[in-house]
Amino acid sequence: MTQLLRIQNFNVSSDGIAAGEDQSLERPFGLDGPERLFSWAGATASWPMRTDPGGSRGLDDYLTRDYARNIGAEIMGRNKFGPQRGPWQDHEWQGWWGERPPFRTPVFVLTHHERPSITLSDTTFHFVDADPATALRLAREAAQGQDVRLGGGVTTIREFLDADLVDTMHVAVSPVKLGSGLKLWESPDELRDRFHLDVVPSASGVTHHLFWRK
Repeated sequence: MTQLLRIQNFNVSSDGIAAGEDQSLERPFGLDGPERLFSWAGATASWPMRTDPGGSRGLDDYLTRDYARNIGAEIMGRNKFGPQRGPWQDHEWQGWWGERPPFRTPVFVLTHHERPSITLSDTTFHFVDADPATALRLAREAAQGQDVRLGGGVTTIREFLDADLVDTMHVAVSPVKLGSGLKLWESPDELRDRFHLDVVPSASGVTHHLFWRK
């Protein structure tokens, strides 16, 4: 079977914004109140960081569970890994997630400033200076027949869309308007020339956009 490049549970506002432009250590998304975009997933029964019983079932829960299904590697942009810019000044920084990152696969971090790979629990981060097609080839090899997840951020996703490498994409659109920031799109209709699209509203208030390649 073909190894798919999948975008899973990517969150944007109703005006297409996925992140702010002022990322910092204290503000990983560069936004005030970023939970406005992804609280739907945290409310589900299958949210992996849930510490109390309960949580919602239904469509939101299904898509939360689907996040890790058949994923053998991840690709992410450097700004998803951390807030540093330019040459690495602090090799002690090992990402936002502490000693047990949630990925549990090889992760390929795209950067113009390479550094040695690091392993935390069952996740290994590789730092590569590569174009999208080369990064995808490396990730597919590491995934050993499973799919590759494209984790973001928004600039990285746009680069892979522009290179026509994405096979499926799930975008959760929250009913909030942010006004300014980094946009995934002006309208999801921009992608209809290359993708089929189903738009499914959820009881949580988010609207799930499910794309698959034509």
